[in-house]
Amino acid sequence: MAPKRTSTSAAPTMTQATIRKLVTDSVAATLQAQSATMANTDNTNRNTGQRETPVARKYSYKEFMSCQPFNFKGTEGTVGLIRWFERTELEFSRSNCTEDCKVKFSTGTLTEEALSWWNSFAQPYGIEEAYKTT
Repeated sequence: MAPKRTSTSAAPTMTQATIRKLVTDSVAATLQAQSATMANTDNTNRNTGQRETPVARKYSYKEFMSCQPFNFKGTEGTVGLIRWFERTELEFSRSNCTEDCKVKFSTGTLTEEALSWWNSFAQPYGIEEAYKTT
C-alpha cells in the first residue's frame, strides 16, 4: 500500500465570498484594461463611423406571390380576416416590402366577395389612388 501524502504547508481556507470577490475584482480589472487598450489602439476593424440605413429594395409582385400568401375570399369571418392580415404583414416584414407596394400586392390575394368589395371601393377613386390607401 502506498503511503498517504500529507501537506507540510498550512493553506488558508477560502470562503465562497472570498472567491466571488477575487473573480469580480479580476473581471473588473480585465474589463478596465481592455477598455484602455481599445481607447489607445488604432483599430481599423472597429466601426466608429455612422451606420448607413439599409435602403429597401424594390420588391416585386412575383416575389410576394412566391411566399404563398393566403387568399382571402371574404367569407372566412373575423378570425379568417385577422389571420389573413397577420400572414400578409409577416410576408411584408420578411421581405422588406416598401409601403407603396403593400396595398397593391395584398389586394392581389383577394378573391370572390373580398375582390368585389375592393373593386367597388377602388372604382370611385381610380385604382392608382386606391393603391395609395394606407
